[in-house]
Amino acid sequence: MKSPRRRRFLARIAGAAATLAAAGCDRLSQSPWFPRVLDVGEKLSQTAQHLVTSRRSMAQEFGPEDLSPHFRSNGTANPRNAEYQALARGRFAEWRLEVGGLAEHPARFSLAELRSMPSRTQITRHDCVEGWSAIGKWKGVPLAEVLRRIQPSAAVRYVVFHCADPMDDQGTLYYESIDMEDALHPQTILAYELNDRVLPIANGAPIRVRVERQLGYKMAKYIMRIELVESFASIGEGNGGYWEDQGYAWYAGI
Repeated sequence: MKSPRRRRFLARIAGAAATLAAAGCDRLSQSPWFPRVLDVGEKLSQTAQHLVTSRRSMAQEFGPEDLSPHFRSNGTANPRNAEYQALARGRFAEWRLEVGGLAEHPARFSLAELRSMPSRTQITRHDCVEGWSAIGKWKGVPLAEVLRRIQPSAAVRYVVFHCADPMDDQGTLYYESIDMEDALHPQTILAYELNDRVLPIANGAPIRVRVERQLGYKMAKYIMRIELVESFASIGEGNGGYWEDQGYAWYAGI
């Protein structure tokens, strides 16, 4: 397990790299060789992570006395999406989570049905790529429990989260993904509560995913649909996530 200081250091490095890219590295990203360097670096990082620590090891958990006084919103705070806004006005009573793709028994779950499943509560630290951190208490259904009910096929390699928040004027919706190893991790949950209260809209209502050993941009909010896939070839630009399509690393383990 990485120390808190190590996790914060890596989060700040990632934030600095993202700022540098936005500030004037377009020429590098458009060169034929630089993306390959980044891709090799990401693979080396992931390989090193596997050598140093098991992906099944647990992220650090904290006590109630460690909770941050305010858990700020990261990214979108209230999706500009007519369908989402209608669901929010009804307190998500009509919202359904569609879970499908390469699965034996695709299904749709209401928020009440998710709440009726076995749950997990954990107090963990959120490390944002922008450089800030906060500790919150999350409650939700383990993603592994949801996947157990739909029976993924043997070909599945990734879990893709399709979300309600538009990211640009063209209406491109946020999406993110993790591999099956992270999907089945006991701390990976579909959270519907934060600090013993119903998950606020600013923090991703009705559910968001918590992947506690990755940076914040991997933890998709406002989830509408979960898709099990073998590859990213037909999704977005094929990189596994909205920010990955902009040049971020797909593997953001810390």
